[in-house]
Amino acid sequence: MKSHPMKDHVIIVTGAGKGIGRAFVEALLAHPATAGKKMGLCLVSRTRPDLEELATLATKAGVETEIVDVDLSEHPIAPVQRALARFGKLDALIHCAGVGRFGNFLELSAKDLDDTMNTNVRATFLLLQETYRAMKAAPPSRGMRGQIQVVTSVAAERPFPHSSIYCMSKYAQRGLLEVMRGYGYQDGIRILDVRAGAALTPMWGEVTPEQESRMMKARDVANPMVNALFADERSTIEILTIRPLQGDI
Repeated sequence: MKSHPMKDHVIIVTGAGKGIGRAFVEALLAHPATAGKKMGLCLVSRTRPDLEELATLATKAGVETEIVDVDLSEHPIAPVQRALARFGKLDALIHCAGVGRFGNFLELSAKDLDDTMNTNVRATFLLLQETYRAMKAAPPSRGMRGQIQVVTSVAAERPFPHSSIYCMSKYAQRGLLEVMRGYGYQDGIRILDVRAGAALTPMWGEVTPEQESRMMKARDVANPMVNALFADERSTIEILTIRPLQGDI
């Protein structure tokens, strides 16, 4: 059986310290397709201790890692620069980092707006732009040059009353990915929009027992993302919507 072009490749994971990003790395390390394969991981988060713990797990699995403890709103292209400097190439970006400011539309502040848009929109645009440049410059492997997965949200397609700024940022991410997908068809680069519903991650803060009982776990989102990463190179998964069984919260 021929090997998939994503094997032995270099992957950036943002938001890797917690939540869906961390669950993705854990699922990737446990996936059968990675067994005995050489792979480089660039782990990105603002919290270095979380990344060091995750890097230890990766090292035990025989995966080489690079830790990038930065705030993407201030250093959006640093992960790409570090991945290329360490590994010499870049094959996949799994962009899970994001922030949310929630509340009544009339009570949210300019700072709430700036903090959310700087991370979810400005940093995402610049990170994806730099990633795409690096991938496009590389020779294709059986028609593929790489793939980009971005965890947006079901808020990219459905408005929620206390999520005006968050929804705006996620609609913006959705629009960017739809434009990039047209470029990806030409260049052999997969663009996947992961529209995740309510998953229990630190961004939610405190939740009620009733809410928690209805929410997904981070791994419920991460596992399908890993499977999409290893999908056959003849196809591209464009939108992956994952919701709690009982619907949105």
